[in-house]
Amino acid sequence: MADENLIKQTCKELGLTYKQLGEMIGISEGRVKQLAITEVGEQVEKSCSMLIKIKELEAKLNEQKELQALLKKFIS
Repeated sequence: MADENLIKQTCKELGLTYKQLGEMIGISEGRVKQLAITEVGEQVEKSCSMLIKIKELEAKLNEQKELQALLKKFIS
């Protein structure tokens, strides 16, 4: 996916529409659509990277919560 535009890649990875991504990073849907066919700026790049990192961290947190619940169940 390295050749894919960052906007398209982020939407695909996070399961978002352009409108949803725009709302999350504070730009209009129209601007997101423009960025999907051009190069993105540093601010948008960092915003998309942060959203992806947040998703990864939420997944890890959920795994830890599941493990914690299993351990509690096993102990009791």
